[in-house]
Amino acid sequence: MGPSRVDFDDIYLATEPYVRSVGQVRVGASGIGWKAAEGETDALEGINIPGLSLPAGMLALQRDDIRRLQWQRVARGYGLRVFMKNGTMHKLDGFSAEDQDTMRDAVKRLLHGLSLETRDISTKGWNWGKPEFQGTSLTFRVENRPMFDLPMAFVSNTNLANKNEVSVEFQPPRGRSLKRKSAVDELVEVRFYVPGTTSVKKGGSDDGKESDAEEEVSAASVFHETIKDRADLGQVTGDSIVQFPEILCLTPRGRYNIDMFATFLRLRGKTYDYKIPYQHVQRLFLVSKPDELHMMFIVGLNPPIRQGQTRYPYLVMQFVRDEEQAVDLKFDVDEASRQFETRLRAHYDEPVYRIVATVFKGVTDKRLIEGGAFRGYHGSQGIKASLKASEGTLYPLDKGFLFAPKPTLYIPHSEIASIVFSRVEASSSNKMRTFDLKFNMHGPQDYQFVSINREEHASLENYMTEHGIKMLSELNESTAVSYAGLDMDSDEEGGRGGAGAITKGAAAMGIDDEDSEEDEDFVAESESDVAEEYDENYVSSDGD
Repeated sequence: MGPSRVDFDDIYLATEPYVRSVGQVRVGASGIGWKAAEGETDALEGINIPGLSLPAGMLALQRDDIRRLQWQRVARGYGLRVFMKNGTMHKLDGFSAEDQDTMRDAVKRLLHGLSLETRDISTKGWNWGKPEFQGTSLTFRVENRPMFDLPMAFVSNTNLANKNEVSVEFQPPRGRSLKRKSAVDELVEVRFYVPGTTSVKKGGSDDGKESDAEEEVSAASVFHETIKDRADLGQVTGDSIVQFPEILCLTPRGRYNIDMFATFLRLRGKTYDYKIPYQHVQRLFLVSKPDELHMMFIVGLNPPIRQGQTRYPYLVMQFVRDEEQAVDLKFDVDEASRQFETRLRAHYDEPVYRIVATVFKGVTDKRLIEGGAFRGYHGSQGIKASLKASEGTLYPLDKGFLFAPKPTLYIPHSEIASIVFSRVEASSSNKMRTFDLKFNMHGPQDYQFVSINREEHASLENYMTEHGIKMLSELNESTAVSYAGLDMDSDEEGGRGGAGAITKGAAAMGIDDEDSEEDEDFVAESESDVAEEYDENYVSSDGD
């Protein structure tokens, strides 16, 4: 008669992806247990695994709750898959090849009624095969042998990229406090090429009876719909708290229907469909466009949504300022929806942009940042500017700068080391109509906004002064300087405030008076020759 228990050391709990916690596995008459080694419980913080007790770091799987056991080859040697009767599956990796016989003997002797199955994995490396759905997982088979599994619970989005191609995107790591030691790469998307067509039954006839007629549809569309159903991405919109149809999005471009649920929102377009949990929403902005006819509502996301290789860390929606609508919210959808009764009203009848912003603020519990006290030369909340080759609006807010709509960028005051005004020189012979604004950041990347109307210079300078932001000279960025005297008319520049003022400014910079004299051989370039402002050969790296 053998021992009453069998132990295996240095085994990883791999039930949750990206978790590297090592411990000991024990097989006994009562079931299978795993206990984290000393100092390894920190890696388990922030995750929720059924049966795992924290902070002890113990996983107990009772024998009567286990349906079957499976042994297979994995990246960390060999692994044990424990399938529970409630539908969950636990993964234990890190066994050696010699442990298979020991495990089989322990299961046969101690866990009566169970046996250790062996799963033969395909290692040919082929990229074509047959996908099969088994429970809540998609298994890709090559020559009738499994090659890999994709748990549907970790699918965040799926799209029909084209007629025969289906993309499947995955959720990021679930725990914010996970210690992902050297785990620098993550699988974020898999694309399947599904050729051919298949026959499906029609939904029904005109008289309401079911029809036995079949129609030919692409196999890719059937595969796409199956993934949506298994991954719970096709939730009925009738269960939503509120729906906003045909919302114009500038980023990503298109019109989308927005369905707000208790814990996430659905962004449904003609081609792309996104499921965004509310905890991914980081910031909310509501600003007015310079034309005073439209409003922009901006949602900051982390992690961003993706379309192929293009990442969108911000959703930018545009509304007509005067468009109003009556909206009713449903708080009786489920228990989770009732938490919003104290934050939101059941009925709204006001401008659409205000309703959408208020609902987003209520369901995400995030602060709504609106346009601050800054007003430009024409009284608008923002000023027109260009970032690289992209035209947009720069909004000086109470605690940072926002550039929208594309590429959307938020720069907090705390990250700005200094501000440099460039090309603000003025004389009777050469008066620049625009100037540039450079942000020297504490981090490695600086930002430069160009083609700003010179009339906005005074209001921007006052804003910098009020918020204590350091302003530097373009010639010597280590010297603080004020440009208040440069917004004078040409007549004043030729008189008492002209050459004398500029000469004194040059002397203050340590520049020789002789070097500041006008060069008769110099021919000033026209505004159209400024490279950073009108570079027609510039190719943007951002995609729609």
